[in-house]
Amino acid sequence: MKILITGASGLIGTALQKSFKEKGHEMILSGRKPSPEPDHITWDTEKGFTAEDLKKLEGLDAIIHLAGEPIGDWRWTDDKKRRIKDSRVNGTRTIIEAISKLKNRPKTLISSSGVGYYGDRGDEVLNERGGVGDTFLAEVCRDWEAEARKAENYGVRVVLMRNGVVLSKDGGALATMMTPFSLGLGGVAGSGKQWLSWLSLDDMVAITNFVLENEDIEGAVNAVSPNPVTNEEFTKTLGEAIHRPTFLPLPKFAVDLIMGEMGDALLLDSARAVPKKLEDAGYEFKYPVLKPALENAVK
Repeated sequence: MKILITGASGLIGTALQKSFKEKGHEMILSGRKPSPEPDHITWDTEKGFTAEDLKKLEGLDAIIHLAGEPIGDWRWTDDKKRRIKDSRVNGTRTIIEAISKLKNRPKTLISSSGVGYYGDRGDEVLNERGGVGDTFLAEVCRDWEAEARKAENYGVRVVLMRNGVVLSKDGGALATMMTPFSLGLGGVAGSGKQWLSWLSLDDMVAITNFVLENEDIEGAVNAVSPNPVTNEEFTKTLGEAIHRPTFLPLPKFAVDLIMGEMGDALLLDSARAVPKKLEDAGYEFKYPVLKPALENAVK
């Protein structure tokens, strides 16, 4: 296949590049900075593609759209929240505009989203039919997905990948956790009863390939393990995986004081998502259970 990847230098994008190369796919990688590499083109979340680079997108089989402002690297100010939303919504809009201008359009758009779509839902089990929540991230995911769905107007199959926390010591939430946990400073956040939907990086890559190759799959897809866990269980299991104690709690008032709204969204909100659509389609998880997934992720 001929595949365009936005956000190709991130954790998931880097892993996908390796997988696609092994499968013999031709890749075009987009980024904000110009590159002399022949497989790189310039793309901006506000301006989109240049007219010259747009020509290189003719005849694509698929677009994997991963790009977006990081959500967990800095406390959420009003400006940070604006950048989080605009990078996703406006960035996706430029992808749709590019598709509309192509003569030979891609067959598939796989657009990243997240289980943040569901907001803070307590113990409710959430398949892809679960409604949108009322948090900031839910609003972002709702508008982000709505923009991606506009590709359907041009005959493109759209898959909205609602990712859980992707486990890798090389990036994302787990990489951020590794330092305090390695120092024995990890502990349960808030009540510890809130649900966390997670996924191994190996499964994230395999699911993307599975969805790419199964043309019957469309719409929202929960890219999560079939076994979500509570924050308390995740904390205990991570401590066991790296052989460190996890007895220092992080109460809600401390999360609010240190991290503000971002802390609520990333540590305290509860999303018990399950991958119904993937299981119905016959996908077999490489790491369906947390402990072996974490042991693999931190080795």
